[in-house]
Amino acid sequence: MAPPILKLDDIFLSFGGAPLLAGASLQVEPGDKICLVGRNGSGKSTLLKIAAGLVEAQSGEVFRHPSSTVRYLEQAPDFAGFRTVQAYAEAGLGPGDDHYRVTYLLSHLGLTGEEDPNTLSGGEARRAALARVLAPEPDILLLDEPTNHLDLPTIEWLEGELQKTRSALVLISHDRRFLEKVSTATVWLDRGASRRLDRGFAHFEAWRDQVLEAEELEQHKLGKAIEREEHWLRYGVTARRKRNMRRLGELQTMRSQYRGHKGPQGTVQATVSDAQESGKLVIEAEKITKSFGDRAIVTPFSIRVHRGDCIGLVGPNGAGKTTLLKMLTGQLSPDSGTVKLGTNLEIATLDQKREDLNPEDTLANYLTDGRGENLLVNGEQRHVTGYMKEFLFQPEQARTPIKSLSGGERARLMLARILARPANLLILDEPTNDLDIETLDLLQEIVAGFPGTVILVSHDRDFLDRTVTSTIAPAVPDAPDGRWIEYAGGYTDMLAQRKGAIEERRKAEKAAEKPKTQEITASGGGSKGKLSFKQKFALENLPKEMAKAEAELAKRELVMADPGLFTRDPAAFNRLASEMEKLRAGLSKMEEEWLELEMLREELEG
Repeated sequence: MAPPILKLDDIFLSFGGAPLLAGASLQVEPGDKICLVGRNGSGKSTLLKIAAGLVEAQSGEVFRHPSSTVRYLEQAPDFAGFRTVQAYAEAGLGPGDDHYRVTYLLSHLGLTGEEDPNTLSGGEARRAALARVLAPEPDILLLDEPTNHLDLPTIEWLEGELQKTRSALVLISHDRRFLEKVSTATVWLDRGASRRLDRGFAHFEAWRDQVLEAEELEQHKLGKAIEREEHWLRYGVTARRKRNMRRLGELQTMRSQYRGHKGPQGTVQATVSDAQESGKLVIEAEKITKSFGDRAIVTPFSIRVHRGDCIGLVGPNGAGKTTLLKMLTGQLSPDSGTVKLGTNLEIATLDQKREDLNPEDTLANYLTDGRGENLLVNGEQRHVTGYMKEFLFQPEQARTPIKSLSGGERARLMLARILARPANLLILDEPTNDLDIETLDLLQEIVAGFPGTVILVSHDRDFLDRTVTSTIAPAVPDAPDGRWIEYAGGYTDMLAQRKGAIEERRKAEKAAEKPKTQEITASGGGSKGKLSFKQKFALENLPKEMAKAEAELAKRELVMADPGLFTRDPAAFNRLASEMEKLRAGLSKMEEEWLELEMLREELEG
């Protein structure tokens, strides 16, 4: 076993009340890919900050190998003092690090590097921060919610990067599918302490349930032991006084352990308030379109949404998911086409940007709309503090301003508010952001069992697969052009259908091309058909051209290998990078052409 490059042992930290961390540990060895899991507020981000050296523990041991480099992805990056995203990302590099890697990462993350950091959206800021921490390829990479605000293509690209990285990895995420694909070990932070499972997240939930069951059994046994000792003290035959005092002391210790046991945090208990049933047809859209300037966001799209449907919208950021959602719900008029909403609709909306939250408002005031201490849930008057408890808020938090809540607590608060209102149509825009896995489980149950209709936008593949009955996605996933297609089933079903459609189209194209190929090859006059003069010339000369291109590419790669080139001559660096990209594209095109001709030659020669 390799020695640890990072070790946190018996960490204690308190902010005045109950300890946030009490005996937590974390050990990272080279090549580890650890996911750090736990409820919202359990101290995951704080433990990661202690590992990064940004927060100091009140007690415990913190060891970082002196030669190890550490990079930490924070949830709110600080862009102060940087004119461009490129400058911000390059500031994370160390001496001898490759500047070209910043360009590579920004390109794959959909950024040019010339953006003004002060005008970035939430998703763009997260991409810039990822480029900054990934570029140096550090020994230890600490990532706090790396997938927040990222679209699905970027999440899948990031999975691939993290799977092949040489950096040891500790990450926090609410995205189940992401954790399953990236992690090889799991650290569970629970009630201030940590437990480690040397297997990936896919095995965590079954293991956690076993641990909690064993703990409950031990607590039950302790209770029974206390009962037996109390019975012996009351009714047992009097023995030596010294022995009685010892057993009495043991009883007091057991009582203290039993009373002091802090059970696992409860789960959110909630259901959607009943509303009058909507009409059978909820939404009917006929050939709706929307454009902004020359860019088509939605080309003629039609859909019928019936009561009981649960529809998911997926696609890259900027594809127009929120625009399409607003048109379907009547918040935005289409440029052409019609949208008809059904009868008796009562709509509840969870907004992606959490714009409904006033940071100065208190939790109680927000939940009751400022109407006193009570709210109406399912036709029943409920005191606000009692309702808050169902969403794991303490009664003393009723007068707390919203600005003091964590991201996960804000998400839970908004969920509490929309579930209190009668609704038969739920509109959920990125509902899974910042929710812990247990609350996410509850949301899945609510959505899957909701008797009304649900339309949701999400980048959480697992959530989509567990809830939706159909998925709307761009016809061209990598370069959306305004065309949208509805697929039956969840995200995985959509991928399978899309793959099947591509294969069918390729077969049709191949069948259509075969008569043309036969016609072309037969034009040489021979009974068997032969290559044309132009095809023969290309087949003979393409290998020479490819060799030339490879040699030119190798020359430029040699120059680019100089680590000081970018600092010394950035213009030359950028010119060489551009030339290499063109050479690679040309080489790829020649290879494809040569392969097609070679296959044609073999076919003609039998």
